[in-house]
Amino acid sequence: MFKKILVANRGEIALRIQRACRELGIKAVMVYSEADRDAKYVKLADEAVCIGPAPSGLSYLNMPALISAAEVTDAEAIHPGYGFLAENADFAERVEKSGFTFIGPTPENIRIMGDKVSAKQAMIKAGVPCVPGSDGELPDDPALIKRIAKAVGYPVIIKASGGGGGRGMRVVHTEAALVNAVQMTKAEAAAAFGNPAVYMEKYLQNPRHVEIQVIADTFKNAVYLGERDCSMQRRHQKVIEEAPAPGIPRKLIERIGERCVAACKKIGYRGAGTFEFLYENGEFYFIEMNTRIQVEHPISELITGVDIVRTQIMVAAGEKLPFTQRQIEFKGHAIECRVNAEDPYKFTPSPGRITMWHAPGGPGVRVDSHVYNNYFVPPNYDSMIGKIITYGDTREQAISRMRTALLETVVEGINTNIPLHQDLMVDAKFIEGGTNIHYLEEWLTRRNPSKR
Repeated sequence: MFKKILVANRGEIALRIQRACRELGIKAVMVYSEADRDAKYVKLADEAVCIGPAPSGLSYLNMPALISAAEVTDAEAIHPGYGFLAENADFAERVEKSGFTFIGPTPENIRIMGDKVSAKQAMIKAGVPCVPGSDGELPDDPALIKRIAKAVGYPVIIKASGGGGGRGMRVVHTEAALVNAVQMTKAEAAAAFGNPAVYMEKYLQNPRHVEIQVIADTFKNAVYLGERDCSMQRRHQKVIEEAPAPGIPRKLIERIGERCVAACKKIGYRGAGTFEFLYENGEFYFIEMNTRIQVEHPISELITGVDIVRTQIMVAAGEKLPFTQRQIEFKGHAIECRVNAEDPYKFTPSPGRITMWHAPGGPGVRVDSHVYNNYFVPPNYDSMIGKIITYGDTREQAISRMRTALLETVVEGINTNIPLHQDLMVDAKFIEGGTNIHYLEEWLTRRNPSKR
């Protein structure tokens, strides 16, 4: 086992990894930007290293600074968390070449799965069902593009091969709009991702977003830890997640879970990862794989009893998975609400000082957050300040506990999206379960037609 790990991230995930290290008896080196000097995990750190000023390009995305911090503290491994450099194959390669262990997949795995065209091709080979679409990158020939779209069937969606986070996508309903849409998406992709390649898929009208959590070791052992329903999202950004996905037969989940495990073994995957699918009319369609820990990992931990972050570290240290698929039991239901420092309905960021912070408690309540009374939320990073997670024997109990937890939560000095979560927890369609990925956007429009 490692003696010292450098945590190359910030916020609640940095604190989460620090806790896992403590439990394993590992010293955690916390890096921080000048904006995060007063963060809780920095104050609690075994060692802390300032890696630069507030802008992430000069700190959390600064590869030489992170490698140097690992060198000067004699760390043995680097955990990237999520976001920032977590899915950057060049960083993973640099970490390994510098003599450290990257707590995540191999650089090759990250490259294959990070490019959506190569990821889709790898999944087709591994027998994972994919959305009908182009075989690979779209050609430049307009006539050929039109022929592909006709074969796929309208509406289609044009996607950037190197895209992510909901960017680099354009839905096309008619042939007349097709070529212009492809050219615009290519230009956007080149500017945003440095990769102009785009591909085409059938645009599913009313799908749900369901993902499968996997973890694999270096001995070709892999398991799936159930599914998560992440359909409650706005502009492709998840707002509420739950596990298991309501209303999907267990046999279907088992079948797709087994295929994901087989794919992990086929590509030699190691560490934690998530296969993301669109689910419609009883069918799963692969869209991408996230080669890292997910924001919503706690709900999978609660329904399986598996500590995913701890297992990530153990696998990276060369240990075998401490459980088999047969030993994984799925119990109860868990829901996660992402708490963001933003206006609950206009969604404008609300950085600033938290003058009062009171986290909820009670049976089945977990709060993953790095904030505290008098903490200053910097304007430089993602607006998420924590996650409220509830667990119950049934979905109804988990929802009921979430309502209570949201009511108990006190955040003063800044705006948060807690009122939005409170409204959704009493929404009839959410309570019924199984809403599609468009539901929240439509719900928000109905609530305020002038604000989209």
